Amino acid sequence: MADEHYFYSVGRQRIKMIKIKRSVFVCTLDHVESIEKAKAFISRISKANKTATHNCWAYILGEKGGVFHSSDAGEPSGTAGKPMLNILKNYHMTQTAAVVTRYFGGVKLGVRGLMDAYAESVKQTIDMEELKKLTQTICLEIQLPYGVNDIVINLLKPLQARILNTVYTERIVHHIEIETNRYAQVENLLMEFQSQGKLNFQVLPDQGN
Repeated sequence: MADEHYFYSVGRQRIKMIKIKRSVFVCTLDHVESIEKAKAFISRISKANKTATHNCWAYILGEKGGVFHSSDAGEPSGTAGKPMLNILKNYHMTQTAAVVTRYFGGVKLGVRGLMDAYAESVKQTIDMEELKKLTQTICLEIQLPYGVNDIVINLLKPLQARILNTVYTERIVHHIEIETNRYAQVENLLMEFQSQGKLNFQVLPDQGN
């Protein structure tokens, strides 16, 4: 499961087919950055699969997934679009659109069966490979004496700094991660302590996260 501190998307289009009680479900996921692009993607996939029984879809957009919409596309109300959207939300995804194409195999699945099938189709497609973290972060190394540690850590907490690892030697060495848009606040805080000779810090090289 994705780290709840961040939001994710797919780095490239991915497709997976599953079969449930003779019905075939084909999920296509892709990265989209606007409602227009989401609709264009949904339209393209639906047209490419126009002989299918249903092309149900969901998309989620915005920096923190605040914009979303879904459609059952002819399936019973609430059995397709919403379960698909819920899976995207569970994985903390945004800037992502999903279309699940269903080819009916002759066996009715029932309301619960449909909900599970559409959700599982999206879940298995997400699980095909690692997701792309969308939040940009900066990593820092902070070296400080034991007597200052609690003060600095408590001041960093409201800025959502994440401690990645800590080494205890003569001094404490923290590696922390901070969202880029919060870095200026963190830098100002640490510079104040550094100017008083209470700690040293440096920005670590980008590890490609």
